[in-house]
Amino acid sequence: MFQDIQPKFLDNHYSRRRQPTQDDVVVLYRNHQVVTCSGQLPTYQKIAADWEFPLAAYTYLLTIDQTAFYLLTAPATLSVGYSFTPVKRLEHLVPQWLGFGAATAAQLGEWYATNRFCGHCGHGMVADRQERALRCPNCHRIVFPTIAPAIIVGVTQGDRILMTKFLRGYQKYALISGYAEIGETLEDTVRREVQEEVGLTVHHLRYFGSQPWAFSGSLLVGYFAELDQDLPIHLEKDELSQAKWFSRKKIPHDDSTSSLTWSMIEAFRNHQV
Repeated sequence: MFQDIQPKFLDNHYSRRRQPTQDDVVVLYRNHQVVTCSGQLPTYQKIAADWEFPLAAYTYLLTIDQTAFYLLTAPATLSVGYSFTPVKRLEHLVPQWLGFGAATAAQLGEWYATNRFCGHCGHGMVADRQERALRCPNCHRIVFPTIAPAIIVGVTQGDRILMTKFLRGYQKYALISGYAEIGETLEDTVRREVQEEVGLTVHHLRYFGSQPWAFSGSLLVGYFAELDQDLPIHLEKDELSQAKWFSRKKIPHDDSTSSLTWSMIEAFRNHQV
C-alpha cells in the first residue's frame, strides 16, 4: 500500500523538528496543489537559491530517515521553471516514500491553511512550541490536525464479493465505503453504510487493516463482512451507479496497487481471507 515504504521510516514527532539542510524536501502548498520543478519536489537548496523566503517561513512537518519535509505557502504566481501539481498525483511519484511523505505533508499543509484564524473568536492562530497544534493567543482555543475515520467493507457470500461503482469521480470497481458518524463505532459504520448503499445487512465482521489516506484527510479502516440474508440489492442511486457480485475468478483487475481497497480485493481473490 501507499504507506508501505519499508525499510524507510516516517517520523512525525513534532518535538524533533530542526532547521532545514540542503537535501531536505520543501512542499510549497496552495489549494490542494504542490509546486514541482521538472516534475520533482524541490529541495531546500533549490528553493533557497531561487526564492527569498525567510527561514522563519519554513514549517517543519516530518522526517523520513534522514530527509526532512518542510512546508511553505506557495505564492499565486510561480517563478519560471516551477509549476503547480495536483496533490493526488503524488500517489504515483517515484520513489514511493517521497510521494507518501509529500502527500502527508500536503495534508498538514491543508490543515495549516484552513486554521489560520480561530474558529471561535477570529484571532490569528500561532503554532504551539511543544506539540503539533495551533493555539489562539486571545481565547486560548487549541486545534489539532483533523483526521476523518472512514471504513471500507468487503461484503462476501461464500466465493463472491460485492463490488460497486461510484456515480461520480472514480469509475473503476471498488468496495462499499463511508465516513464514520458522530456517536457510532466503526462496526456500526460498516453496518450502516452497507444498509444505506445497497440495502443489505451483514454480520461476522472481521478487521483487515488500515491506511492513512492523505488525499482525503482520512484514516481508512478495512473490514470484511458476510451477507446476513440473501436479499435483492437496493442501490443508493445518489452515490452509486452499480453494485454487482463477482466470483473470485471474475474479479476485475486494477493496475493501482497503492490503496487499501486494492489490498482487500487481492486478498479475497487469492483466498487469503
